[in-house]
Amino acid sequence: MQATEQIRQVLAAWFPPGIETADAATHHALFEAWFGGPRAPAPAGLAELARDAQAGHLDGWAASAQGRLALILLLDQAPRDLHAGTPLAYAGDLDALQVAEEGLRNGHYDALEHPWEKTFCFLPLAHAEGPDHRERLIRVGAMAEALAWSAREDLRPLYRFSADQARGHRAVIERFGRHPHRNAILGRASTPEEAAWLETGALVHRRRPPIAARLGLEPAGMPNGA
Repeated sequence: MQATEQIRQVLAAWFPPGIETADAATHHALFEAWFGGPRAPAPAGLAELARDAQAGHLDGWAASAQGRLALILLLDQAPRDLHAGTPLAYAGDLDALQVAEEGLRNGHYDALEHPWEKTFCFLPLAHAEGPDHRERLIRVGAMAEALAWSAREDLRPLYRFSADQARGHRAVIERFGRHPHRNAILGRASTPEEAAWLETGALVHRRRPPIAARLGLEPAGMPNGA
């Protein structure tokens, strides 16, 4: 399969056909699937593509904005779907961070057309642990806030939620310097303060987007929904 078709396949796995004109209730359902809800089964070949991405075999995809986005999805998102609850879920984080940061520098981020594309493009800045994590989350917060203002009016509650999530993750990193909810998965010992915080269950990544009922909408469905 040619790279162009593979890129299209990866993007379609996250951004179903019709998403550009779908109503807010459908976008709500997508947010639920993207950020913790049930996802459709992974497309055939996705695991192999994710392995190829981590091995550096797909680096050429980063020549275009859409190819770079697909590569980020394979490095940052696919491992979380394919290997949830294991250390492999985070194995692509540092590579995804490098690809995302390069896209911010070379104009590929700005070339992306839709707020959902841009959101996934900057997610590696929030996900990858490291000494500059707090500073990256400040940048993520600013970008997410800008997207909330620029998004289609009926979608703004979802993107304001995304900006709130960035602020929540920033607070966690400012307090602990890492994501404590990963400690058990990665075999790290939690500090007493981290253990107490984990015990509360108030984990940022478990927050759910605003419910469709709160938006006053009914689900409308979309072809090939996520």
